[in-house]
Amino acid sequence: MPIPGHIDPVPVPRAPTLRADGRTDLIGLPREAIRAALEAAGMEPKQAKLRAKQLWHWMYNRGATEFTAMTDISKSQHPWFAERFVIGRPEVVEAQVSTDGTRKWLLRSPDGQDYEMVFIPDADRGTLCVSSQVGCTLNCRFCHTGTMRLVRNLTAGEIVGQVMLARDGLGEWPSQPEGRMLTNIVMMGMGEPLYNFDAVRDALKLVMDGDGLALSKRRITLSTSGVVPMMARAGAEIGVNLAVSLHAVTKEVRDEIVPINRKYGIPELLQACADYPGANNARRITFEYVMLRDKNDSDADAHELVRLIRQYRLPAKVNLIPFNPWPGAPYECSTPERIRSFSSIIFEAGISAPVRTPRGRDIDAACGQLKTASEKKSRAELDRQAEEKLAALG
Repeated sequence: MPIPGHIDPVPVPRAPTLRADGRTDLIGLPREAIRAALEAAGMEPKQAKLRAKQLWHWMYNRGATEFTAMTDISKSQHPWFAERFVIGRPEVVEAQVSTDGTRKWLLRSPDGQDYEMVFIPDADRGTLCVSSQVGCTLNCRFCHTGTMRLVRNLTAGEIVGQVMLARDGLGEWPSQPEGRMLTNIVMMGMGEPLYNFDAVRDALKLVMDGDGLALSKRRITLSTSGVVPMMARAGAEIGVNLAVSLHAVTKEVRDEIVPINRKYGIPELLQACADYPGANNARRITFEYVMLRDKNDSDADAHELVRLIRQYRLPAKVNLIPFNPWPGAPYECSTPERIRSFSSIIFEAGISAPVRTPRGRDIDAACGQLKTASEKKSRAELDRQAEEKLAALG
């Protein structure tokens, strides 16, 4: 039965596979696909295997974006590569920096689609929040991103390209584990990752490859709103940490604020969490829980959350997220006192329940606020336009 306000992920308009200039973007291709592309372009197989290995090293270990930088490939071959291939990055339409150091990039694909990514620095880590779709289909009522329509899935290249671009901006080439600012990745940007499973899986395999970006799967978290049939497959084929956007403990409330609950209910979702491969006390499942005033924030809700976690014997922690308001939002944030009470009940049950500190609110980069500037102008842009109008009048 269809869910009111919900669009299933099929059919989704397919991402373009060819650039307008006819060249092939090598970012996002696994080693064998790079080798095959070189052979298809006329390179002899033995040489294609060697060149693919060299290209891989330069792209994913050194961060090269031009073939002329590849000193172990003959200069005479550089034009041949440049005519047929490109080492792409997303186009940066706008880059903003919050007063708390959070960075947000508005990105544009070759076919003119806009999406966003966010980097959140902390004292001991730096986390990149990566998008998987242009827009979103889930229509979660508290989420600004969820008010966008779904345009299309991002390709594996567009997903891993966000990581590459962040490395560029942070000056983290050549790739090495020591001294990184970008230490963690969360698939919590625009879109539902499990509705773009193949591209997300392929991109994260590139990110985790030990000969390239070399980010441990223990430092990558995939967040889902509860696409139950794909959760076991995510654990088996990707194997990263799991975060679940729970946000409510009763069917009535979760049906309202997370409409996918009408298709995959709380019992099915929590059983999928219990069955998730690799979940244990050292790799706990994270439950994301946005605090909405007088909606899901009572002491009774906290006690029910504890009961559910115990019932399904889940190795879990709960991230309590103060609601980030946006114009027209139908909810308000819980009071600080209510959030503290909710957190205390969970902590007293022996379950970690930290309250997430909102980051990047002044640039609309906080959790649930991502919505591309093609549909919404930033405060800074509105201020600039106002100043320009005043100048013209003066």
